Amino acid sequence: MEFETKYITPDIKLSLFDGKLFKTEVMFEHHMLVWFISGETKIILSDATYIFNAGDIFLIPRNQLATVINYPKDGKPHQAVAMHLTKERLKNFYTRHKAIINIQPLQKVYLFRKHPLLESCLASLIPYFDLKENLPSDIASIKIEEAISILRSTDKDVDGLLANFEEPGKIDLTDFMERHYMFNMPLGKFSYLTGRSIATFRRDFKRAFNKTPQKWLTERRLNLAHYLIAEKQLKPIDAYLEAGFENLSHFSYAFKNQFGYPPNKLTD
Repeated sequence: MEFETKYITPDIKLSLFDGKLFKTEVMFEHHMLVWFISGETKIILSDATYIFNAGDIFLIPRNQLATVINYPKDGKPHQAVAMHLTKERLKNFYTRHKAIINIQPLQKVYLFRKHPLLESCLASLIPYFDLKENLPSDIASIKIEEAISILRSTDKDVDGLLANFEEPGKIDLTDFMERHYMFNMPLGKFSYLTGRSIATFRRDFKRAFNKTPQKWLTERRLNLAHYLIAEKQLKPIDAYLEAGFENLSHFSYAFKNQFGYPPNKLTD
C-alpha cells in the first residue's frame, strides 16, 4: 500500500501515503480544511510556497491552482484529515449566521499552526474512520459547522472567503497564464478560471501568445526548470516537479531538445 483514502462522508476523508513522495496538480472545487497528522507537505501556488508538518492546519480556497507534494517524514507515513467546505453547506450556514459587512474575496492560504480548537475538532473524527459504516449525516454536519465556527472566531476576515459564492469571471488571460503556467492542468480548467469556453480560450490564447497553449506551456515550464536548476541550485529531480512536469524521463528529453544539453549538465 502506497496511497489510501478513507471517506466517512463525501466531505470528510483521511489520506495515508507511505511511498517516497506523492505529487498531484489540483484545482480545488471546494474550500479545503486540512490537518496534518504526520509527514510533510509542500504546496506550491503561483505566488508562494508553503511547507506543512505534523500538527499544522491550513485552509485553501476553492478554484485555487496548486501543486501538492506529500512526503513521509521521520519514519512515519504522510497522514492527513481533510474536510471539504462545499458551497451548498456554506450557503446554508450563512443563511443562519450573518457574515461581516463589505465582504472582500480573499484568495490566500490560511495557516493555523497547532491550533488547539481546530485540532480537537478534526482529531475527534479519527475514531469514525475505523467504523464499517458512514458517519451519520447529522453528526457530519455538526462537525463541519463546528469547524466553520472555529475558523470564524479565529480569523475575523475569513468570511471574505467562506461567504463569497461568485464564480470566476472573464479576466486578463495573459496575466493569468504568466502566473499559473507551471500548473499541469487540463485546458478546460484554465479556460474556466479565466471565464472562457475552451474554444474562446484557444482563440484568445493564440491572439495573445501567437502559439498553441501546449507549445507555449512546454517552453515556459522548461525555462522555469532551467532557472530553478541553474540559479536556485535545485536538483533536476526536484525542479521538474515544481516546473509542472509529471515524468522525469519526458522532462529530460524535452529539456535536451530545447537547450541542447541534459538538465544534469547544469549541476556538473
